[in-house]
Amino acid sequence: MRESLQQHYGYLFEDALLAEIEASGSHKNIPQGQTIMDIGETITHMPLLLDGAIKVLREDDDGDELLIYFLEKGDTCAMTFSCGMGKNKSEIRAVAESDTELLMVPAENMEIWMAKYPSWQKFIMDSYHTRMMELLETVDALAFLRLDERLLKHLQDKAKVTHDDSIHTTHQEIAYDLHTSRVVISRLLKKLEKEGKIEMHRNHIKVLDL
Repeated sequence: MRESLQQHYGYLFEDALLAEIEASGSHKNIPQGQTIMDIGETITHMPLLLDGAIKVLREDDDGDELLIYFLEKGDTCAMTFSCGMGKNKSEIRAVAESDTELLMVPAENMEIWMAKYPSWQKFIMDSYHTRMMELLETVDALAFLRLDERLLKHLQDKAKVTHDDSIHTTHQEIAYDLHTSRVVISRLLKKLEKEGKIEMHRNHIKVLDL
């Protein structure tokens, strides 16, 4: 555990903070596709990603989902932190995009570390900034990009966070992420393939345009 922490967070945190994280955190291995945190759950812990990737989604009143952003190893979720500080309920759903290794840190420790460790405070502030920029990218994509452009960006983002240009997913799962229909996604995937930006295979999609 200490080796993983040192690898992904050692350049950010001092040894004393790493020791506290190791002592208080609970280690979890989450299989691909499993929900890590759901909308309406009371947040008591914040995740630190040691390996894998997570997708963060919002849900409308009809139960339809929209992908907000991805998290990868070395990241945390600023939304989780802000809700956890006040023991509020989650406004997002977090799902393992790939097999994921997490260290879940108690919410009460996060507040203490904000005052005790400048490195933790900077890490949280940087996380807020990064997630805000990703939220703006999502808004820009919804407002300004055609759906085929959003689809390609979505596949490229998946490939980057999983470090694999072969995307193992279904047309329906992509449709859920982009808040559209499977029929539309299937049509646009064929269009992207004709343009030489992806290759369609039986069990995966290979992204050529990265």
